[in-house]
Amino acid sequence: MTISLYAATVPALLQMLTSLSITLKKTEEFAKSKGMDAGTILGDRLIEDMLPMARQVQIACDHAKGAMARISGTDNPKFEDSEKTVAELQARIAKTVEFVKSFKASDLDGQEDRAITIKAAGNEMTFPAQTYLVNYALPNLYFHTSMAYAVARKNGVPLGKMNFMGRE
Repeated sequence: MTISLYAATVPALLQMLTSLSITLKKTEEFAKSKGMDAGTILGDRLIEDMLPMARQVQIACDHAKGAMARISGTDNPKFEDSEKTVAELQARIAKTVEFVKSFKASDLDGQEDRAITIKAAGNEMTFPAQTYLVNYALPNLYFHTSMAYAVARKNGVPLGKMNFMGRE
């Protein structure tokens, strides 16, 4: 059974990108209220061998834009991964949102069987587009969004489930 790739992609990506934006906004507000630099939280991680919060945001954006580009067969915009501040990460999210919103249903629907090949952890994997979306792109987007949220919570940022769901 096929699904509308547009319906399964765009709303979910926009919801998680909104979640990231809210997490960053609340992180900045919290840091300011505590007289600290938000960069301290952006550089923190849950455990030593995990990536820091800022990198989690970057990777979540990469999965969002990568999903759109790969499924539609268009060029994936290259971002430099140089963001170090909340403002720079918010700008990355905004560019990603703009890219996601630039697609119409006709750009994605009908591409369910498009072969998508990616390299991950040194391995090359090929999936039909629908499988790539459901079993790889969305789980990775949710994972990295969750990790950014978790680092913020670990540092005391007052976030709740509805914030993670993309609501203030």
